[in-house]
Amino acid sequence: MALELGTNSVSLGKTPDGRRLIVLHDVDASVDTVWDVLTDTDCWSDWGPSVTAVETTDRHIDDGTTGRVRVAGAMWLPFEVTTCAPYRWTWNVARLPATGHFAEERATGSVVGFEIPLLATGYAPVCARACQRIAALAQQREA
Repeated sequence: MALELGTNSVSLGKTPDGRRLIVLHDVDASVDTVWDVLTDTDCWSDWGPSVTAVETTDRHIDDGTTGRVRVAGAMWLPFEVTTCAPYRWTWNVARLPATGHFAEERATGSVVGFEIPLLATGYAPVCARACQRIAALAQQREA
């Protein structure tokens, strides 16, 4: 069963990491452009409402990328990308499993999504906003 959260759909689903809350948003851009936005650390603070800065040696993440993110403008937390394959990546933040990120091709455009651990379902509105920002950034890159 899917619910609506603004222009996003939210559902409970099975992921490679188990059952997660999944937030989806349609994007009028190619899946490759959405993937580029998702993996480009230079723009994480542009789309991530809780991320205000990123420090890492890798502009585009890959398996094993490490660094730290500043959240809420105050606290720096270490991160490690645990999986990264076209078109899905996951990470641990402060050594805890965090959101999964993915893009999928659709008949017209693509979709961007987040996989939220069930203990963090209150994070769904933040992920919904991030999906909308990712869509806007991807559409700008293709304009």
